[in-house]
This record gives sequence, C-alpha cells and structure tokens, in this order.
Amino acid sequence: MKHFSARGAAGFCLLLGVMGLLPARAQQIGGRTVFPFLDLPAGAQQAALGGTNVSARNDDPTMLFANPALLNPEMDGRLALSYVAYVADIKQSTAAYVFNTQKAGRFGIGLTYLNYGQLESYDAAGNSLGTFGVNEYTVGVSDSYTKGKFTFGATTKLAVSSIAGSRSLAGVADAGVVFKHPTQDFTVGLAAKNAGYQFSPYPGTDRGPLPLDVELGATIKPEHMPLRLSLTAHHLQQWDIQYLDPNQRGQPDANNVVKKPTKSFGDNLARHFTASATLVLGQNFNLRVGYNHLQRRELRLDNTSGSAGLSFGFMLKISTFQLDYTHATLQAAGSSEYFTLARNLDSLFKKKE
Repeated sequence: MKHFSARGAAGFCLLLGVMGLLPARAQQIGGRTVFPFLDLPAGAQQAALGGTNVSARNDDPTMLFANPALLNPEMDGRLALSYVAYVADIKQSTAAYVFNTQKAGRFGIGLTYLNYGQLESYDAAGNSLGTFGVNEYTVGVSDSYTKGKFTFGATTKLAVSSIAGSRSLAGVADAGVVFKHPTQDFTVGLAAKNAGYQFSPYPGTDRGPLPLDVELGATIKPEHMPLRLSLTAHHLQQWDIQYLDPNQRGQPDANNVVKKPTKSFGDNLARHFTASATLVLGQNFNLRVGYNHLQRRELRLDNTSGSAGLSFGFMLKISTFQLDYTHATLQAAGSSEYFTLARNLDSLFKKKE
C-alpha cells in the first residue's frame, strides 16, 4: 500500500502540474506550433476512432500514445508495429511495447518515425543542388499504476525534427488518468498531451510552442448491445479553435452583397469533439467508424468537404496475431491507410521453452 500511495501522490501531482501550465501555454492550432506531427494518430485504432480518443481501454499498445493511463494488464507482453501511408511519399512507422515489472509498475516504450521522402534542393538562381531528406521522430517511456477504479499514467518523450542535416530537439510530456467502472463496460479518460519545451530550434528560427492538447472522453458499451461508443472533447485549454481564411470570398446574398464567413458558436463547439462507434462482432472481429469535425472543417476544399474527417476500419484476430486497419479521409483529394500488427511476445517465448 505504501508503494501505491507514494506513486499515486507523485502521479497526481504531475497531472496537476501539467494542467496548471494550461492558462499560460494556451495556443492556436493549425500551423502555429512546432512539432505538429505529435498530434498524428500513432496506430490504426486511434485513427479509426476519429484520430483522438483517451478512453478506449483494450489490448492495443499503440493507445499509450493517446493516453498513457490506458496502459493495462491486457497489453502486458504485447508488441505492436504500425505503418501509415499519407499523401505523396510521406510515411509513418510506429512501434510500441508494454511490460509489467511487478515491483516498479507497468511500462510502455514507444517510437514513432515520420519520413517525408526526398525533396529537391535549389540555389537562389534556380540551379539544382540535388536532394535532401526530411524526417521527424519521437522516442518515449510511459509508466502507469492503478489505484482502485483509477489508473494514472505519464510519458516522457524526446522529439527530434531533421531537415537537410539541421535538427531541432524538444522534450515532451503526457499525463493522464482513466476511470474504469468496476462492473460495467464504461471508462472515462482525461489526458494532457504534448506539454514541453523546444530545447534547440532550427538555426535562424525562434523557439515555438508545442501542440499542447487537453482531452476528456468517455467510452461505453451498453449492455446487450454490440456497440461500443466513444465521445472525446479535445483542445479544452482553448475555446476558440475556428480559423477563417482572410482571402476566402463570401457568398452573395439576395441583394448581391457579398458577405464573408463569420465565426459561429455551434461550429466552434463541434470542432472540439470527435465521435466514434465500434461494432463488436465477437472477440476476433470488430468494425469501427469515426468522425472528426475539426479535421473536416480545416481540410475541406472550397467547393466540397467530401468525406474529410471520416474514418473507417476493422480489427481482425487470426491465431495469435491481431491486425488493425483504417482508411482515413484527409480531404476530397487524398486519404491515408493505417496498418497495425500486434502479438503477445510472452506467449511466443513460452512456447519455445
């Protein structure tokens, strides 16, 4: 009990400390932060659930990127490898592994690598200088502990961004808590993510804020229904997350007077939420669908939104392997495909023995 009490106090203080930074660190979104790739979903499940979810508690190790408090016994000994192909040559790879030390607690190790491919370089006169690479990655360690109905978790990460040999470094921290109902399939999660400091900016640039995000969500599976529903509120540290393009032409009214778009309470409120549903067709097969209104509004084209903000996926277990797949629409002009493969390594080694 002393072990859990000390760790509980430390974790709770850490969470309060991160939350206490919010008023001073409130930020705009959409290109006003450094290391924006920290907001990208790390695995297929998170992408299928609208890209943002802090309460889906299951055996997927990549969910430690969504909320470190989601670490749980079902993840012990599991390794997950994830791959996503974005537009053009942009690719992202992720690895996550969870293990339980019994005495020191449950730990997770996560690595995400984003490669933008090779880009052409030119001098001031337009002469080709060959190609250069652009990539970004994070490596982090998560720790969680459970006290009664609550699980507390924290992650520390090193984030690195590299362009043509120049690098920028940042220290990043996530903290979260998850409440799990003792008898019902109901969880509530709270997480403060991407709080940190840019140690070294790119040469000739100033330090910038990281994409801080505070998220609160709930997941429930009603009894006798094959549906698991999630609703997540994000960017709680900042109310106004609407962006209006100053160059956007308005629509003429009945008097042929052009009125430019204005911000609305309803649209701004909706941008703070993602919603998702999982159709549970058994222990070995699930179907998922998610909707992200902020993504839909920010990635729409001038004349259509298409299916931007929508994501579809499934989970399939074959023998000892689990495959998660998601198709997420970025905008009418492009989409991304997520693949996550997971297996329990403990059972693999036991069989060999």
